[in-house]
Amino acid sequence: MRTGDTPLVLIVDDDTNVRDALGELLASVGIESLAFASPADLIAATLPDRPGCIILDVRMPGGSGLELQRQALDDRRLSKPIIFLTGHGDIPMSVQAMKAGAVDFLVKPARDQTLLDAVTTGIERDRARRKADHIRDALLQRYARLTPREREVMGFVCLGRLNKQIAYAMEISEVTVKLHRGNVMSKMEFGTVGALIRAWEVIQPALIAQDNKAVRQEAAA
Repeated sequence: MRTGDTPLVLIVDDDTNVRDALGELLASVGIESLAFASPADLIAATLPDRPGCIILDVRMPGGSGLELQRQALDDRRLSKPIIFLTGHGDIPMSVQAMKAGAVDFLVKPARDQTLLDAVTTGIERDRARRKADHIRDALLQRYARLTPREREVMGFVCLGRLNKQIAYAMEISEVTVKLHRGNVMSKMEFGTVGALIRAWEVIQPALIAQDNKAVRQEAAA
């Protein structure tokens, strides 16, 4: 039965025969797939929210596979592990693709088992990413409950500052620091400072990315 955790492989290749062959290969091992003739078709599609990976050609009419890889970094719908499968590859292309995080860079015709192994790796990598994203998003929802003062106190706590040091830095009393600190622990749903620090390490990159995005939008306005 199809569920939200059932893997789905996205195939992007301008060659109909290649798309059909890949779909049949994946179906032979019980993996569902969707095929697209170009990166533009993939971008325009409504995609199911399921783990998976992308099998992607490099050179196609209407868009480059390497360009789609770059775009996927900023598009959560497309941020899946990519397996390049191409008849037009070269060493610089493969180096660029692998540096950008591709699972593999295969030359047509690739061995069936080699491709299936890469697909398995891509699916497992995406499952791990989705799990990490779910944890991060849950922590960000808790963080959003904090007041600006509580967030400031949390930042100091995660830097290892003592209550009296936080009170001095924020120009408030230690009693107020303790109150804010207690609220932080309650709203973040943690019983130890160690757990709070680990949560901060998870959400801090996302908070920095949000701030940077806001700055870029403000500069563009």
